[in-house]
Amino acid sequence: MKHLHCRHRIRVEAPVDRAFLYFTPDGERHWVDGWEPVWLHPDDGRTEVGMVFTTGTGPEYTVWTLADFDRAAHRSRYLRCTPASRLVVVEIGCRALDAGRTEVDVAYTLTALKAAAEPVVDTFAAGFAAMVDGWAERIAARREHLLAVDLR
Repeated sequence: MKHLHCRHRIRVEAPVDRAFLYFTPDGERHWVDGWEPVWLHPDDGRTEVGMVFTTGTGPEYTVWTLADFDRAAHRSRYLRCTPASRLVVVEIGCRALDAGRTEVDVAYTLTALKAAAEPVVDTFAAGFAAMVDGWAERIAARREHLLAVDLR
């Protein structure tokens, strides 16, 4: 089966402690249109190792779990399975560029779960850098809101 690794870096105008929380399931609700995770554990959506939530419907129904979360080191790793097509490991790492800017390293490792899903994995990989650049644009557009909201 097709197995690909994608990595791309962006810059975010926020202190590293704050920017890191933009990439939690709760944080993404504030800048990703339509991102509405359904919390399974813990049921309040608190970001912690072992949390489980779902997104999507139909063939894009996806189950997520937070495998690693190191707030002090600004690193996290999610495992997500879209049973109709792929398994993905998502890794986020943030580092301060200065007091108000953060570099965010985003890595996805994708594995097709069946031959019919290989084109989905290829298409995702081809658009990966543009997708992550779009994240930076959306975060920039919502900067004031993101700096004001309480993120868990």
